[in-house]
Amino acid sequence: MTIENPVIKCDSVYKIFGANPEKMLENNSGNVDPKIFQEAGYIVGVNNASFEVSKGEILVVMGLSGSGKSTLLRCISRLTDATSGKIYIDGQELLALKNKELIELRRNKMGMVFQSFALLPHKTVLENIAFPLQIKGMKTTDSISKSIEMVKLVGLEGRENYFPRELSGGQQQRVGIARSLAVEPDIWFLDEPFSALDPLIRKEMQDEFLRLQSSLKKTIMFVTHDFDEALKLADRIAIMKDGIIEQLDTPANIVLSPATEYVKKFTQEVPREKVLKIESVMDQKDEGRNLSDFTVSKDAIIETVAEKILGQEKSVAVVDNDNNKVGIINPTKIIRILFGEKKSE
Repeated sequence: MTIENPVIKCDSVYKIFGANPEKMLENNSGNVDPKIFQEAGYIVGVNNASFEVSKGEILVVMGLSGSGKSTLLRCISRLTDATSGKIYIDGQELLALKNKELIELRRNKMGMVFQSFALLPHKTVLENIAFPLQIKGMKTTDSISKSIEMVKLVGLEGRENYFPRELSGGQQQRVGIARSLAVEPDIWFLDEPFSALDPLIRKEMQDEFLRLQSSLKKTIMFVTHDFDEALKLADRIAIMKDGIIEQLDTPANIVLSPATEYVKKFTQEVPREKVLKIESVMDQKDEGRNLSDFTVSKDAIIETVAEKILGQEKSVAVVDNDNNKVGIINPTKIIRILFGEKKSE
């Protein structure tokens, strides 16, 4: 997939840990066998990663522990220097930037949220959010005004003067997100930001994340090991194993058309209704059929609308973005998708 004017572009990126990895990579002509490298005392973090991310896209990177997903994110944010290859941010070659240029890029274009909240314990919610703005040189009064905006954005009104110890885990995570967004980054890097939260708060934070993204339209790379989370958040998913991107595709294609045996095994337990859109299972519209008053978008994921469709006595019209009828879906078809295939296995 080639993207015009990508915000992020990686071209044959490698990250090898060990003594003189550049020499080891050169001796092997860029052909990296993780086992051979491991026997020689090296650890392969990222192995020949090439891809692009478009403006406003959420690319979720996932894999098992040790697959290289966090290392890839750290290379693209240049918290770790890649061993080889080229990384471009808005056309700027990241590895060619000097320290001062890199600092400016991070301050003005990048936001980062990690699993550990890293809040300053002696500062209030407002002060934690204002801190990076003040480092950029913003006046205290202006930084506090901006922080108040961010507090409202993430739904923490009334807790502006709380200290981190007085907040729940989910609330602390919201402060981390607000602090990251305060600098108005174009690019947002999130490394397992919700994995430390209990399931209920995690779902709440995922919904909050999607709400923010619907209005802010950031370019996002989001690392997770949770496939349900990836399906819920991603425009595209990259699945990694031993530093290699095994497949980078839409959630539906990842599940329905796995490129490798590893991806097939990785996704085999994912129910099809989590990725299939109504458009892919609808029937042709029948002008003479008596339909329910309820309509459903052709782009809706089956799982998200199944309950409402099943609650209808008649077939449901499927509509496009302009509210034109493009097909119909019968509740019995939803029942077959949800239960029929599982019973026949």
